[in-house]
Amino acid sequence: QVQLVESGGGLAQSGGSLRLSCAASGLALDDRAVGWFRQAPGKEREGVSCINNRDGSIYYAEKVKDRFTISRDKAKNTWYLQMNDLKPEDTAIYYCGAPGIPTYYSGTYLLLAREYKYWGQGAQVTVSS
Repeated sequence: QVQLVESGGGLAQSGGSLRLSCAASGLALDDRAVGWFRQAPGKEREGVSCINNRDGSIYYAEKVKDRFTISRDKAKNTWYLQMNDLKPEDTAIYYCGAPGIPTYYSGTYLLLAREYKYWGQGAQVTVSS
């Protein structure tokens, strides 16, 4: 069983920055992806970024490319999402997730929420204009 705990959400002004953390326990996750997703009120959960820890491949949604950066601290079993140049449309609850099985193949399909089994409780990010 995997437990994921997000932290670091909050309020930022348009153009500002926030960093989210996702601390994992119960499993090392070296053999699978970890993804960041977000869900705004009334909308479906959408993929923001992911990293396949098995081969280091990284993917970003077009909406956040060149603004957000995913990274990992292997020693701490923690993943981060650095969010720069935030926009009001980035306002959402942000979740980190991990698949229930090892990730053998990389690809943009890893930005799909259906590929993930384990989820954190979410962190609210609110960007004011």
